Amino acid sequence: MYSRIQDLANAVVRRQLDRRNFLRRAGQLGIGASAATYFLNRAQSTALAQDFDWQKHKGTTVKLLLNKHPYADAMIANLDTFKSMTGMEVTYDVFPEDVYFDKVTAELSSGGGNYDAFMTGAYQTWQYGPAGWLVDMNEFINDAALTNPNYNWEDILPNLRASTAWSGVPGAELGGEGAKQWAIPWGFELNSIAYNKRVFDAQGLTPPNNMAELLEVAAKISKDVDGMYGVGVRGSRSWATIHPGFLSGYSNFNERDFTIEDGKLMAAMATPGSKSFHADWVKMIQQSGPRDWATYTWYQVGTDLGAGASGMIYDADILGYFMNGEGNAEAGNLAYHAFAPNPEASAPTPNVWIWSLGMSNFSTQKEAAWLFMQWASGTDHALFGARDMDFVNPVRQSVWDDQAFQDRIAKSYPGYLEQYKASAPGSKIYFTPQPLFFNLTTEWASMLQQMVGNEVPVDEGLDQLAESVNRQLRQAGI
Repeated sequence: MYSRIQDLANAVVRRQLDRRNFLRRAGQLGIGASAATYFLNRAQSTALAQDFDWQKHKGTTVKLLLNKHPYADAMIANLDTFKSMTGMEVTYDVFPEDVYFDKVTAELSSGGGNYDAFMTGAYQTWQYGPAGWLVDMNEFINDAALTNPNYNWEDILPNLRASTAWSGVPGAELGGEGAKQWAIPWGFELNSIAYNKRVFDAQGLTPPNNMAELLEVAAKISKDVDGMYGVGVRGSRSWATIHPGFLSGYSNFNERDFTIEDGKLMAAMATPGSKSFHADWVKMIQQSGPRDWATYTWYQVGTDLGAGASGMIYDADILGYFMNGEGNAEAGNLAYHAFAPNPEASAPTPNVWIWSLGMSNFSTQKEAAWLFMQWASGTDHALFGARDMDFVNPVRQSVWDDQAFQDRIAKSYPGYLEQYKASAPGSKIYFTPQPLFFNLTTEWASMLQQMVGNEVPVDEGLDQLAESVNRQLRQAGI
């Protein structure tokens, strides 16, 4: 029986049998889903090992620093596959997000070699890369002796590859001339509308298609649905308040954070278009946001949706995905909708967050670390995570094209694939890369809080913000 199930697994690897029929036939042989997955992973590992010397660093231990996240959970669940394929060991430390980036920054800034590879956001590489803390991954990607011929770097979505590469010149285009590949995209987030379909159906509402409709629908929910406010967005004094829904909407109106004049960055937050967008955003929060909006991070935004405290959110699509799962009061009631706030825009332009894998420049075993990074960001592991775990959104086009993954998403997450297909073409990082990113964007969030709290009028607040930002840019020589 075991030889038969292994033969079937090998047929999947050879693309002679799809995964759905493999699991069905495994069931007919009396093999459960978890055991069948084990045989499939073993077959995939064997196939990979035939094309490349995965055993080159057998006996080596790679040390990882990880954020507590479903992407990390999927990797840990599949780690035995990597170990059996390479003969390597992997150790890791996992920290929650509220302290994670401080851990990474402290490790790298100290020049310590305690970790070989780690999870990072793309924004963080704007600090880490030019400081000399990261390896330019082009050195490995372009080395045929070190990179599996089946790795297929081009399969990773081009906007994500570009968004994790930068020359280090303030204002220079991401992925442009002279860009160094500071990290390997691993998973990402688009920003769209996730909403409570149960409530929308009961109230006769349809998901909003532009900013005016968003304000209208959110206000109606706040007014007509007991114990529920209209829309959840982030509000804490943090750069993370600006980057999700806010910047996605802002960029859809063709507004920018900075312009370049005479080779110097200039704040662009005080334009008439920017002031108009801010006025609508402030009004939306005042009328239809949570009472304690100024404390809201991704966690509060997500849990309120899952608990039925909010009617919708404008935030990461995967946040809405997670809230539709087991353990949430509204599990099974959520749906998803692509959102272009500008009625004149042809499509959404969501800003993206990209969880990526970076390699410490202080690692003493970079080749071994690259073996791990290849596997973790490769197609086979991504398919495992997408099909069997909560590894959304995958960074590889081939995984998005996988029928088993599509069927799984379509079954339980109505509208998710549709919002992705509508949003992905216009998605990228819309921030201008520059070394003061975190300080200046946090100041932007602070000014937004003051506007919502009626401490300063929108127009005046943005004039003050632009003046302050320009002063700091000049002081830094940018």
